[in-house]
Amino acid sequence: MNVAQIIDQLRNDAAFCRHLTAWRTFAPRPGAYASFPAAVKPDLIEGLRRRGITRLYTHQRDAFNALEAGKHVCVVTPTASGKTLCYNLPVLNRLLNEPHSRALYLFPTKALSQDQVVELTDTIETLNVKIGVYAFDGDTPASARKAVRNAGHVVVTNPDMLHAGILPHHTIWIRLFENLRYVVIDEIHHYRGVFGSHLANVLRRLRRICAFYGSSPQFICCSATIANPRELAEKLVETPVELVDNNGAPAGEKHFLFFNPPVVNRELGIRASSVKQAGRLAASLLFRNVQSIVFARSRLRVEIITTYLKEAVERKGGDPSRVRGYRGGYLPTERREIERGLRNGEVTAVVSTNALELGIDIGSLDVC
Repeated sequence: MNVAQIIDQLRNDAAFCRHLTAWRTFAPRPGAYASFPAAVKPDLIEGLRRRGITRLYTHQRDAFNALEAGKHVCVVTPTASGKTLCYNLPVLNRLLNEPHSRALYLFPTKALSQDQVVELTDTIETLNVKIGVYAFDGDTPASARKAVRNAGHVVVTNPDMLHAGILPHHTIWIRLFENLRYVVIDEIHHYRGVFGSHLANVLRRLRRICAFYGSSPQFICCSATIANPRELAEKLVETPVELVDNNGAPAGEKHFLFFNPPVVNRELGIRASSVKQAGRLAASLLFRNVQSIVFARSRLRVEIITTYLKEAVERKGGDPSRVRGYRGGYLPTERREIERGLRNGEVTAVVSTNALELGIDIGSLDVC
């Protein structure tokens, strides 16, 4: 059963609709496309074609052109609109033109770092060139860290690791700092308040060290839709940036439903448990084979809903491994396994705290 059929069923379910406080629908939007710029290497274009990318969205081309002009860039488009290619395209093009160059990717979570390493590695495999892409975080074994320093053309890390594991040891990262051409900062809307001021100071140290080693990298910032993206990006990197916000990606129809649990005691004004109601809704989607994600406010709620869904699947004779929980405290191997399962479809439902909110690209999920 597809999502459209489920929407029709929900519309015709009087008991369900009785507890909706709002149902908003956003119409689909066609895409706006552009050809590859002349500066893109033919080998890279061919490699992207093998992955099914035959043309760019307009915002991807605008970002590439701004970077080619030597500007710092801030890309602001919705989830699953192709922001990743806005920085992978110029980075890979520079690496093909200048094999000695380097790039540094900063993501707020380890999960997002791993997701982007997989994405970039898959693209590189179509190019038949040797470009090293490595994650460098707290999960990186000590035996692998020297290889990352020596062979990493693209180093994927997070602000904490940059602060504590790279900048203080810049003398053993000379190859990175001497040849650093791009610094990618994804999810910049996450860096607000005190956390944002900490990152701004870390980036100030990064620029000072780069200047010492003779490099001046361009910054590529990416953000979800917020009111003041250029202002935020310029405060973080302390230099003028070019705003790219003309989203050219197509979008399917979206439905936003606000469900209020039914009243179980009118005299006391008590409503049914939101956890139980969320579990029942998630189970109904799971039985229809619709890939979905459930966000819970605490680790305890994650475990409760996960257990409920696994038991519901087992009662139906299904495979409980299709349901996974995701929260802080899991081993790195467990997290990577869950993330892979979401990408390849082996996991149909995942229950998570906000640990996964900035974890992976969830644009392919049907229901959240």
